[in-house]
Amino acid sequence: MATPLSYPSSDPHMFPICSRDNWLSLTVSMEGFLTSCSPSVNPKIEKPEDMVKTGVLARFQNFLRKCLIAVISYGPMPNHIAFIMDGNRRYAKCRSIQQGAGHRVGFFAVVANLLYCYEMGVKYMTVYAFSIDNFKRDPKEVQSLMQLMEEKINEVLEKQSVIDKLNCKVNFWGNLELLREPARLAAQKLMASTAGNTGPVLSVCIPYNSTSEIVNAVSEVCAERREMLQGERDGDCNGQAANSGVHPEISVADLDRHMYSAGCPDPDIVIRTSGETRLSNFLLWQTTFSHLQNPDTLWPDFSFRHLVWAVLQYQRAYPHLEQNRNLAKKQL
Repeated sequence: MATPLSYPSSDPHMFPICSRDNWLSLTVSMEGFLTSCSPSVNPKIEKPEDMVKTGVLARFQNFLRKCLIAVISYGPMPNHIAFIMDGNRRYAKCRSIQQGAGHRVGFFAVVANLLYCYEMGVKYMTVYAFSIDNFKRDPKEVQSLMQLMEEKINEVLEKQSVIDKLNCKVNFWGNLELLREPARLAAQKLMASTAGNTGPVLSVCIPYNSTSEIVNAVSEVCAERREMLQGERDGDCNGQAANSGVHPEISVADLDRHMYSAGCPDPDIVIRTSGETRLSNFLLWQTTFSHLQNPDTLWPDFSFRHLVWAVLQYQRAYPHLEQNRNLAKKQL
């Protein structure tokens, strides 16, 4: 389990210690307790590194959070959590603030939950930041989102406080060619600068949808096969032995190798905030055995208490999920 970092005193997240033997009672009573103890991300915080603070109260809060994580770690813990970050615009509308401010606060929620996942020992975190279909929105809103993405990537490149602290590797999944050149170059630079990091892995899906990912994988496999078959024919023409290892059929394993998510385990939990129950073309290939959750909380309000509750829900469903996985393996 990772050593907890310090968090601002405005986000206490304080919990009592419970016995594992009282697990069912914990899951029933925890939600109400968590709701009363954990405020949302503070939208007034301007820099991600300002979320990390020190002090006597902060150290005490960290101790309590460490105790809670130790308790829930007795159960099966997810290795990969994926988020569909829904509700940024509704967050801004409900608070009568500028629409773009909702996405800005949503960025702070990404940083906070990355830190929480790190403390829980969750190695992989994936966020659905921008769908290819979102290009159909108001051009001004799209431009604002692209500028925000470019701004935040450049901030990370300049300071890298949170990324460096966690030794985090950052991936961008999607068709980056659809981005404006400054944003695309910034994303590529961030991926290159963190490629050797061995800490948690943050994958940002932008601009992404699962249909595009599958089509891209099929295209790459077909191109690979054409190249291999062409090499085999060239070898025959030169009197060399044919390459008997070339198979024209495309397998599931072939497609897996060419997915954006290659090398990353499938999500254990997929969380769509704001109460929506649609996957919206997100990781359709990878989520066959994922535990799907749809809390009513808007993404900017999603905090440690919500993440803890999501893990508890996953642990309750784990035997059924594992049974389905094992059954699928037997049928292969």
